[in-house]
Amino acid sequence: MNAPEAGEPTSVLEAALRRFDSAVDALEGAIERRLEVERQEAALAQQLHVLGADRSRLADALDGAQARAERLDTANEEVARRLGSAMETIRAVLAAHER
Repeated sequence: MNAPEAGEPTSVLEAALRRFDSAVDALEGAIERRLEVERQEAALAQQLHVLGADRSRLADALDGAQARAERLDTANEEVARRLGSAMETIRAVLAAHER
């Protein structure tokens, strides 16, 4: 092989190594960004799971509260009916007593 001219092959090799290092750095940066995105996605998926569980729990609680409200409405109607009946009976007794 002929002796390389001063600085020529070394500078070409150095330039190629700098480009390679730059490409490796860019690749490492892209990998880090991708890993961060994946961590964020995992955190969001966990939050979504927690929100779904909360929604289910709240839906069950709402169903229970609605059932209780319906039972209370039914009981209220029965009490109102009985009170009305009792008031009519008391009125009838008072009217009979006044005669």
